[in-house]
Amino acid sequence: MNKFEILAPAGAHEQLKAAVICGANAVYLGAGNFNARRNADNFTNDDLKEAVKYCHLRNVKVYVTLNTLIFDKETEELYETVKLIAESGADAVIVQDFAVFEAVKHICPDLPLHASTQMAVHNVSGALMLQNLGFSRIVLARELSLAEIKEIRKNVTAELEVFVHGAHCMGASGNCYLSAMLGERSGNRGLCAQGCRLGWKSQHGRDYALSLKDMSYLDSIGDLCDIGVESFKIEGRMKRPEYVAAAVTSLNNALKGDKYDKDTLRSVFSRNGFTDGYLKGKRDLTMFGYRGKEDVTSAANVLKTLETLYRDDIHPIGVRMSLSLKKDEASVLEISGKSKTVTVQGAFPEIPRNAPLSREIAERNLSKLGNTSFHLENLNFSNNEELTLSASSINAMRRDGIEKLENAITECRCKISDFTPDSHLPYHPLQRLKARVRLQKFSQYSEIFSDCEFIILPIDEILKNKESVKKLSRKIIAELPQLIYPNEENTIAEKLSEIRKIGITHGITGNIGGIKILKDANFTIHGAHGLNITNTRALNFYESLGLKDVSLSFELTEKAMKHFGGNIPRGAYVYGYLPLMLMRACPQKNYAGCENCGGVTSLTDRKGIKFPVICNNKSFSVLHNSVPMYIGDKNLSMLDFATLYFTIETAEECEEIYESFTHKKNIPGNKTNGLFFRELL
Repeated sequence: MNKFEILAPAGAHEQLKAAVICGANAVYLGAGNFNARRNADNFTNDDLKEAVKYCHLRNVKVYVTLNTLIFDKETEELYETVKLIAESGADAVIVQDFAVFEAVKHICPDLPLHASTQMAVHNVSGALMLQNLGFSRIVLARELSLAEIKEIRKNVTAELEVFVHGAHCMGASGNCYLSAMLGERSGNRGLCAQGCRLGWKSQHGRDYALSLKDMSYLDSIGDLCDIGVESFKIEGRMKRPEYVAAAVTSLNNALKGDKYDKDTLRSVFSRNGFTDGYLKGKRDLTMFGYRGKEDVTSAANVLKTLETLYRDDIHPIGVRMSLSLKKDEASVLEISGKSKTVTVQGAFPEIPRNAPLSREIAERNLSKLGNTSFHLENLNFSNNEELTLSASSINAMRRDGIEKLENAITECRCKISDFTPDSHLPYHPLQRLKARVRLQKFSQYSEIFSDCEFIILPIDEILKNKESVKKLSRKIIAELPQLIYPNEENTIAEKLSEIRKIGITHGITGNIGGIKILKDANFTIHGAHGLNITNTRALNFYESLGLKDVSLSFELTEKAMKHFGGNIPRGAYVYGYLPLMLMRACPQKNYAGCENCGGVTSLTDRKGIKFPVICNNKSFSVLHNSVPMYIGDKNLSMLDFATLYFTIETAEECEEIYESFTHKKNIPGNKTNGLFFRELL
């Protein structure tokens, strides 16, 4: 690849064309139903082959997004999709789910794998883990600072891809369940409804408290180049071709050290302008913004101008042609380019009535390569017997020859297996359902939990209450923060070392980096909901990484859980104000900063409903659902354990809810079944 890659979005053919003509080195696009922008036009099977061919003939790579979570019932379709992608000649597949990872390894092991930003790689441990698993590239989380990216770059050899322009999600990628829980449209399944862009109010009355401005790091491209980032990614597969053209052109200029048109870039699409708050480590209110009327109307003034940027296609491949005419023999055209040579035969030449075919006329017809990626560099013309050949015959030979050369250049050479995955038998726990309790604070602990299998506590709560917790050490699972940034990794390792000294040897994490951290600390590892396990193959993969058991995604239905196979013990949350979104930019800050925030606040949606927000040591905050999920009175025979996920409840409330669960009773007050009976789109 080039030293620095411009990676552009291609939601449809016009966007693809705009990206390539304006100078992108690679594009990323969706095919089929397993990509994180299912509402984009995307590419059908035949379209994909043509898109790859178009790009490869213009020296542009194609990365196909297969970055959604898979359900077991979709396994057959997934494997067919992977085969089609491999056959298309695509250069890499972008992956979130380890079921997709394994499908690619089975079908086309030589096809490079890129770890999607949905895998939430935000630390050195996560990057190393994926590198060691065989990912050739890692798409880093959008919430990282320049210093944090630099730290990851120092420690991994895999290629790094960084978003440098486009929309910012408020939630950490792969850790947002807002759309799924409130609208049955999962961001992890490519159908985010963007409920965060609506009128949420902070506790200070600030509107649009969950909407960030779009990012633009173009002024800092030089710094990212110096760090050693290989690929610069533009967000926007749902956006129009003019946006793609403007963003690619601007990024191209920035990489050259030239000025770029900031006003045009802002006009074509922005939300009150742009922010580089994450990159600069300035996570304040200047990061927030929403798309107003002025943002919408400003685009009309630049669209016509931007269309001109991709009106004329590029023809980067020079070809050499040789046309030979001989009496009583078919005419012969040989075309060479990119180390490939093809030969086509045409009509028999004739004795001319007037003048013989001249070199000038032959060249004029053979150089008509307007809709191709070729241009004529040199023509060797042989017509010693002064024959002639019609223009239509020459044109037909040119078309046939160019098509053959295109096919020769773009022919897929990767080995593709006909591997078909085995079906699995449903899993049946051998023992009765066990109970686990997850506490936000140790003050929620009660003696009533003494018959639990495990009590899950955040590591800081363990260390704050060491003497009390020590008595329960054999029952305690230490919970890692869901987000651990590079400057926190050593601190977390030190805390785990201290926790081991009081006899606690079990840990739980919902992130790939956390698995490595716990493994390095010699802890028995449990998987939390953040691993987003929605199919048997992913569950089996995490077992192969050494996990003792896992909590399944709460985006699963009862029916889906019942059909899970595998052998590793599995559980689910049966109670809790479920975490809907992890946020590094705090939505509650005002211009005075935290201003006596107690760590537990709330946001209010446009209907006036309050949603709890819990701060995690000022590192990140978590938006929780407005009402608790409760399925403790339902049939859970497919599970080995059930977890009650306590957050804002008092100790007395925890006792009452636990008591109801143990007797399979309902609980009073407003509640939801979550997605237990509601299938996602």
